[in-house]
Amino acid sequence: MLEKDRFREVAIQPDSEKWDHCITRYQNLYERTDDIRSEFLRDYNRILHCKAYRRLKHKTQVFFATKNDHICTRMEHVSHVASVSETISGYLGLNTDLTRAIALGHDLGHAPFGHKGELILKKLSQTHLNETFWHEQNSLWFVDKLETLPDAQGRKNKLSLTYGVRDGIISHCGEVNENAIKPRNEFIDLYHIKKPNQFAPYTWEGCIVKISDKISYLGRDIEDALTLKILGRNQLRELKVIVEKVGHDSIREINNTVLMHDFISNLIAESSPSEGIRFSDNYLELINSVKSFNYKHIYNHPRLIFFHEYAELILSSLFNLLADLYTKEATIDEVIKLKESYPILGESFYEWLENFAPIDFGQHRLYKHETQPVYNISIYPEYLKSIIHYLSSMTDNFAINIFNEITKF
Repeated sequence: MLEKDRFREVAIQPDSEKWDHCITRYQNLYERTDDIRSEFLRDYNRILHCKAYRRLKHKTQVFFATKNDHICTRMEHVSHVASVSETISGYLGLNTDLTRAIALGHDLGHAPFGHKGELILKKLSQTHLNETFWHEQNSLWFVDKLETLPDAQGRKNKLSLTYGVRDGIISHCGEVNENAIKPRNEFIDLYHIKKPNQFAPYTWEGCIVKISDKISYLGRDIEDALTLKILGRNQLRELKVIVEKVGHDSIREINNTVLMHDFISNLIAESSPSEGIRFSDNYLELINSVKSFNYKHIYNHPRLIFFHEYAELILSSLFNLLADLYTKEATIDEVIKLKESYPILGESFYEWLENFAPIDFGQHRLYKHETQPVYNISIYPEYLKSIIHYLSSMTDNFAINIFNEITKF
């Protein structure tokens, strides 16, 4: 029987030396005297109710805008990560409210069209802003700057999440190629993180979500590829050889249920506060071998190339159209004119700027926005950044619909 609760002494709890930092909120948030939730469970609920979370159901995980109801979406993926991380953290004695909140929010800033969409926005951002774009940082930007929820008086406030959850969101980045993950000790400004995997998470709970992200997608992507006939018998034979090569005679079926169970069990057996969150050497070899298999036969499959090109055409066309509207102080007038030719795009982008740029404080008061402007759109780079973030907020379906609008007469 595996030893339970061996991480309890390093969990984020009120007696932890990191507790005060972890429950610090990005901005002050109203409180209820009768609230029975923990700080992290409150974060979980705020993420669950925000619009960015709702949009995940129409954002790609691997296969784009599929009409098959049983193919994994971004929303299903974050649910898998929440389930895996809660299972692991619960058994090890860590704070399950914290892991659940991090997991649910970790992809809120993901681009449409999966990682291809992320690469397209990264290219646009580097070309036009000399800045990078990565979805983990964009997720932090969304939960800090963009997403709002109404309070009991109907006033719209930012999510104002805790440091522990925000840190886990931006720190879930990077592949797990090394064996053992341990949290960092430094309490840092999260906006000082400039690239994926630059820092380890601040908490053991964040480490659990980081590795649960990888456990969750590998087997599920294989199942989807089989459903869509991306993989054939030759590839399955190759995968079976990979599994047998690292000595996994117990794995008779290669599917999401079996792979997740075995990875979770091995991780729990091998991890300790002294050794870190880790797999055994042969399981680390297995997870990396399966990941390489997926890249070779799934993520770079020829059937996806055409849609990659389609996604780039969509996002680049929308970016260029909106960027050309810039006329410094009169930019918002050009956006309003856009409604005449492209009513859906024009109304949607105007609403985006109305929420996040200083263009109509009267409307802000009318709709009870208790938020400060995010973008100064009279400055060209700020305006372009607002477009990048606007595009990143789109679902696959909405981006396709907007593209169809601008290409039809």
